[in-house]
Amino acid sequence: MNHTTPRTDQAPPGASAVRRAFFASLTGTALEWYDFAIYSAAAALVFGKVFFPAEDPATGTLLAFSTYAVGYVSRPLGGFVFGRLGDKIGRKKVLIATLVLIGAATLLIGLLPSYATMGVTAPVILVLLRFAQGVGVGGEWGGAVLLSSEFGDPRKRGFYASAAQVGPPAGNLMANGVLAALGALLTESQFESWGWRVAFLLSGVLVVFGLWIRTKLEETPVFQAMEASRTRPEAPIREVLTTQPRRLIAAILSRVAPDVLYALFTVFVLTYATGELGMSRGSALAAVLIGSSLQVFLIPLAGALSDRVNRRLLYGCSAVAAGVWPFVFFPMVNGGSWPLLALGVVVALAIHSLMYGPQAAFIAEQFSPRLRYTGSSLAYTLAGVIGGAVAPLLFTALLDAYDSWLPLALYIAVTAVVTVLGLCLGRDAAPAGEEDEEEEASGHRAEAPHPSRAG
Repeated sequence: MNHTTPRTDQAPPGASAVRRAFFASLTGTALEWYDFAIYSAAAALVFGKVFFPAEDPATGTLLAFSTYAVGYVSRPLGGFVFGRLGDKIGRKKVLIATLVLIGAATLLIGLLPSYATMGVTAPVILVLLRFAQGVGVGGEWGGAVLLSSEFGDPRKRGFYASAAQVGPPAGNLMANGVLAALGALLTESQFESWGWRVAFLLSGVLVVFGLWIRTKLEETPVFQAMEASRTRPEAPIREVLTTQPRRLIAAILSRVAPDVLYALFTVFVLTYATGELGMSRGSALAAVLIGSSLQVFLIPLAGALSDRVNRRLLYGCSAVAAGVWPFVFFPMVNGGSWPLLALGVVVALAIHSLMYGPQAAFIAEQFSPRLRYTGSSLAYTLAGVIGGAVAPLLFTALLDAYDSWLPLALYIAVTAVVTVLGLCLGRDAAPAGEEDEEEEASGHRAEAPHPSRAG
């Protein structure tokens, strides 16, 4: 069957529509990542005591990070379910559903009784709710990337697609800001008893705001064109797996180093700073807060830069820097200096920004327009399983086994090599913003849309 890329003669969306889409992508993803980051920070700081009491603190931390990993392992389910729906029923409907799902799960975590009250039932429910969070995030990312990039100029896809990439640091910034404020206002016992719950309950207010924004948006021009030309895929998952496997592998591998680096410098660094360096929880959170605040500006700048230089080259050079930096960071902070810790986290997250800014556009460009939601979601979620899901667990286990930072740094270096390999397997954007559509059945190349149209 001959699947041609959808075309439309309608005028490109106006500047106000493009701005609304960019803002909706950024804010919605930030709200969902606030929920995700609140859990990540709580897993590092209090969940070991609240839901996994044990005589050995390291065991409690490992168990808490296990539930953290569940949020990544469940992402592929969200990618399969919501990615498929995004290419079949539209980006907007799916993005509303993912926001409701993750917001409800986070709100319920804030209301969940502790192990002391419910026994083993409490951690079991916690794992299920974390699973639901992961499903929501797994379906969110691909749609958020397309929401902004399919409204914007394809020649500036790096910048427009970066709106969704700003979501994680912005959400992390909000989450750690709330936790830092609660930590400053409450005693240690108050924070561990009920203070952490306040941050989760705030999610309900944030989700209502996000829904208000997203319900006012129109569907993206690309999906409208697909509907008008009746070129929506019937079996998008099968089509991606059978017709674009190399592109999927390239997109998956390209995400590994950024995921692992981010897990180290926003999640595990809290445990390392408090447990190994003897710093207070507030000091560790403040370092992450500074780094995340800078990322909010660095990520779109990196996305825009990738529109002017070769996207893969910028990404690859940054991946090499990511592999080298931990060998500098750990010796630098071992003296317990907070300014050096903050500097180390800032540099690490700046390197992460240079990978993360171009990442959304790079992954979206690996797939044809009619399969983008599915392909991007599968790549994002499957990479999360081999990257971010196991990273805090491996960091904790390696540090406990070897009592040295060197295995952690070597682990990051290996992930950097994996990401460079993925970039080598991938492809650059088609010249002049044109998108090529591979013919699944015949192997012919179909007509590509003009940049000023649906592309």
